[in-house]
Amino acid sequence: MNEQTKIPKHKLGRATRLATTGVQVGVNYLKYQTRKAITGNDDKSEFHETTARQTYDTFSQLKGGPLKLAQMLSMDRNLIPEQYVDEFSKAQYNAPPLTFPLVVNTFRKEMGKHPDELFEQFTRKAVSGASIGQVHQAEKADQKYAVKIQYPGVANSLKSDLAIVKPLAMRLFQLDAKSLDPYMMEVQERLLEETDYCLELERSLDLVQNSQNLPLTRFPNYFPEFSSKRILTMEWVEGIHLDQYAESDAPADEKQRIAQALWDFYHHQIHQLRLFHADPHPGNFKIHEGELWVLDFGCTKQLGESFYTDYFSLMNPEVLGDDQAFRGALEKIGLLLGSDTPQQRDKLTSVFKESVELLSRPFLEQPFDFSNQAYFDELADFGERTRLDKELSDLSTSRGNANALYLNRTYFGLYHLVGSLNATITAKLPSFAD
Repeated sequence: MNEQTKIPKHKLGRATRLATTGVQVGVNYLKYQTRKAITGNDDKSEFHETTARQTYDTFSQLKGGPLKLAQMLSMDRNLIPEQYVDEFSKAQYNAPPLTFPLVVNTFRKEMGKHPDELFEQFTRKAVSGASIGQVHQAEKADQKYAVKIQYPGVANSLKSDLAIVKPLAMRLFQLDAKSLDPYMMEVQERLLEETDYCLELERSLDLVQNSQNLPLTRFPNYFPEFSSKRILTMEWVEGIHLDQYAESDAPADEKQRIAQALWDFYHHQIHQLRLFHADPHPGNFKIHEGELWVLDFGCTKQLGESFYTDYFSLMNPEVLGDDQAFRGALEKIGLLLGSDTPQQRDKLTSVFKESVELLSRPFLEQPFDFSNQAYFDELADFGERTRLDKELSDLSTSRGNANALYLNRTYFGLYHLVGSLNATITAKLPSFAD
């Protein structure tokens, strides 16, 4: 990975970079329109590939809000074209890191010392880089540490960055403000939490304490004495990331056990703790000696009891099979509005029912085979149809509960992680819906 020697901190400089990217998008679109007029070819793939690469390059240089939005959107293959998913997924743990002098500056501000004064060894180059910070390996007294250092200026520029990147995202993905606003607000709220490493440390210790009895699931130890608001130090974990493991020649029965452990980990936190790890990308998990290690609790989501009950009632077979009960559940969660006409209510009910039937299938068909590509093809087809449905786009009034965004994203990411392991999973509906 190429290192950055600096990161734009001031609003004007960051705004200029984003504006330049907006101009590049416009130029790319004019080239596409010209080529279409000459050849009659309506294929947008070249436009998307070039634009995705240029946009990611800018976002990865700015870090923070733009890069986190890219990471979040990359988890939802139903929202944006695949070229952006492929490019933006690099934000998960392969973003360009900052050079060592910038790391030293953060240490001096946060800890009052050079890293070499705290550790016997400290890598000069980052071992990984993501949207909020980068990780270095350190050693002291035979203990290996993973030290996460936040990029400078990320927290201070968060709100202004998202305000600037919003119109670019709207133009790029043909989304209106009401469709994108819930994403922007959720990203902002979660990012404000993620930039506070003291809060992350507190939540990590809490979640680890309440999840430590899960089979085959392990968590690193944390070290408050080497942590601060912008630095978080934990035990270094050996092993390989989940995507590398999925592609490895590990035994199929071991992959099956890892996949079930991953599923049970999320089921426990969502349905028992109501506080869950909301960032299910492979960079947050490692496999070592046949066990699943959960590495990062930076992005977590708390579920209120009322929302939780209303959301999962949609998956109750008795509700799903009763049109009136299903419509009532949609109203409770804000997916059907009083302003909708009868025709609009029928259309939306049909779409939401198909969506719930698809997403709840792993809970209702036991056991469920996630190696069945036909299921993921159905999900992709549904996403493409709804994304291109003009009638639905005309009903783009903001609806639903913003809390559902990270929950939907988490399940969507979980399904794909389990699918990458070609596993068959035993799932359970929430107890209230049995």
